[in-house]
Amino acid sequence: MSFIRPRRRHYGGIDISPMMDMTFILLIFFIVTSTFTRETGIDVSKPKANTVKELSKESILIGITRQGTVHINETQVNLSSLQTILRQMMNEAPDRPVIIVSDRDAPSGKIVDVLDECNLAHVRKVSISASKE
Repeated sequence: MSFIRPRRRHYGGIDISPMMDMTFILLIFFIVTSTFTRETGIDVSKPKANTVKELSKESILIGITRQGTVHINETQVNLSSLQTILRQMMNEAPDRPVIIVSDRDAPSGKIVDVLDECNLAHVRKVSISASKE
């Protein structure tokens, strides 16, 4: 007695597991290689300058709005507390530069006040941010 085995049909299919592996690898690659820029958290239109240089990413950003409010790391601060905050930050890393990101229409007196507070906090490197023409 002989038995006839039924033939198995093999249906062609696409194996998507290698494609999923590549998708996750590309996702990890783009996350790791992307750069994140720190901003002051306020909307300013910077003045233009011909001599613009890139500074360290480890800098302290102080923002001054058109209305004259002062911000550090997206938090509004009073001018009287600015010196104390800067001293604390400078104690952690004494060589960190401070970048003042001021609006083009900000009162110049407020910029001078912020520069004075930076000087009183013994900040060694102070720069004013500008966009390149």
